Amino acid sequence: MITSKKISSKIGIYSLLIAGVILSIGPFYWMLVGSTLPSGEIFHIPPKLLPGDHLAKNFQSLNESLGIAKIFWNSLFIALVYTFTCTLISAMAGYAFAKFHFKGKNLFFFIILCTLMIPSQVTLIPLFEMMVSFNWLNTYQAIILPSLASPFAIYLMRQNMKAVPDSIIEASRVDGAGELRIFFTIILPVVRPALAAVSIFLFMSQWNSLIWPLITLNSKEMFTLPVALSSLIGMARIDYGQVMLGTTLSTIPIMLFFLLLQKHFISGILGGSVKE
Repeated sequence: MITSKKISSKIGIYSLLIAGVILSIGPFYWMLVGSTLPSGEIFHIPPKLLPGDHLAKNFQSLNESLGIAKIFWNSLFIALVYTFTCTLISAMAGYAFAKFHFKGKNLFFFIILCTLMIPSQVTLIPLFEMMVSFNWLNTYQAIILPSLASPFAIYLMRQNMKAVPDSIIEASRVDGAGELRIFFTIILPVVRPALAAVSIFLFMSQWNSLIWPLITLNSKEMFTLPVALSSLIGMARIDYGQVMLGTTLSTIPIMLFFLLLQKHFISGILGGSVKE
């Protein structure tokens, strides 16, 4: 029997959840509305809550200012190549640390974990000098290569691969499967949820990266979206309609990437595998 106390409790919980949803979605909705308004109306009091008719004009102005197609391609290419390569490297490293026994394994893994405590700002000058010596400034590889070894991704993959039963690997070796075949056909499908989580994390970190691309890229044609959008905010008049539209466009790939992988992201880590 449902009592009035339980009903009041449920009403309170749902009210808090609805308020949380509104607070979470509110900034995104305002960003969408702002991308359809002229700059002078975005901060109008009271605020306008319905979309305007300035979307095409804002897009035209944004394209004239940045060349949005090329900028978008730069960000998408860098983020996808980085995500795929770094995820593969992290999975291989995690597999080695989880399932292989070699001298100094714990020490090497401890050193990798220690690098998580080093602020990224400390490495900017040495990395910049390396890029200069390699003549890699203003190139894709200058953005992608320095951060391919992600300590967090290696740690996450290692922890997930430790949960994979050793009996599966041993049975595959007895059947004559090589290590690469075991890795690609057995291990990776089992840890698919972890791969999805790592991919989302890496894609978002690279897509939103600002400081390192800002240092290494010096031509407008090579700018990524965060760098290009930061160039819209200067000492002169700021067109907030362009900023809102550019920010809206920059969130679309992240949302699509998450929606693409959410099925694997929320599924069980060892769902369907043989358990010891």
